[in-house]
Parts: sequence; structure tokens; C-alpha cells
Amino acid sequence: GFVRELERRAGPALRLEQRAAGGVGCVVWDAALVLAKFLETGACPLARRHVLELGAGTGAVGIMAATLGAIVTLTDLEELQELLLVNIENNKHLVTGSVRAKVLKWGEDVTEFQPPPDYILMADCIYYEESLEPLLKTLKDLTGPDTCVLCCYEQRTMGKNPEIERKYFELLQRDFELERIPLDRHDEEYRSEDIHIVSIHRKRAVGP
Repeated sequence: GFVRELERRAGPALRLEQRAAGGVGCVVWDAALVLAKFLETGACPLARRHVLELGAGTGAVGIMAATLGAIVTLTDLEELQELLLVNIENNKHLVTGSVRAKVLKWGEDVTEFQPPPDYILMADCIYYEESLEPLLKTLKDLTGPDTCVLCCYEQRTMGKNPEIERKYFELLQRDFELERIPLDRHDEEYRSEDIHIVSIHRKRAVGP
């Protein structure tokens, strides 16, 4: 593995191990850095809030939330648990909340993650067409009326990416309301024109 350091405003940097082999989950993506640093701006109060990260990969975003006082569950597939545990261990002295890792496969039962968390964090989770439906099912199953989902993604113009992205937001809007967080509210250093943060909430049930 090779270590990626993520500077923090207060105190020592996070040290995140990555893996050269093992696919997309093993690297700290730019969208994860942007979302982690956005959390540090204090835009969302995280102390003692329950936070769940979907597709956590290296755990960068969720571990940052835990250093800000959140009670965090990092979730990803079985094969990424070892990397998540290494990164939790490497950064546990910086955590002021708590952090644990659990297996969660999108589209499957989420009973053990109830009640709904205050926040769900997602960084760069939309790039496989076949994972869209399971991801949306998981989001619906996990969110309560007060859950705030923060989805950060890099806009990619290659191949099928634009189409997948469009389909994802189309499907999402059946059950959720979306609000793009303007660039000037992102961390001033960790921001980019093609990396977007969207705040997502369940639609309120209308009338009788």
C-alpha cells in the first residue's frame, strides 16, 4: 500500500493507506477529498450525529467525520473491510466521535443499520450502471424524513458516464429532493468546477 495524507484544519493530517491492486475502492478519489474537506467547513453539524458512509473505500470521508465528533459507520463490500480497519486503526488517535466498519452490499437488507442515520455520505458512488438500482434501493431503505444525504461526485464526460449520471439523478428525483451546494461553500483549496456536492432529502409526503 501507499499512504495518502489528508491535511486537516486542526491537528495532524489523516493518514490513509491505499492499495495498488484491488480496484476502485482502494484509492482516495478527488471527490472523497472534496467531501471530507467540505465537512470540515462546519456546514453540517456532525458532533454526536449518526453518520453512515456508503461505498466508503478507504474510509477517508467517514473518518474525517469521526474526527469532527460524529458516530460513524463505514460501509463497503467484504473485500474492502481489511483496508477500512487499517485506516481506522491508523487514525483512531484523531477520532473524537467513534468509527467502525461494516459490510453493506447495496440492494440488500439494511435492518442492522436502523434507525436511519442523521447523515449518509457518498463520494464517487455512481459509475456502474448495474449498481444504480441497488444503490437507490439502499438509499430509500436507509433514509428517514430527517436524514441528509451528501453525495459528492466528479462529473466525467467519457463513454457512458454522462448517461449513467443522468439516469441516476432522474431515478433519484422520484423519491428525493436535490439541492446542489454552490462551489463557494466548498473548502477554498479543495474544490473543482467538475466536482459537485449535492444535498439530498426524502420528499415529504403530500396531503391526506
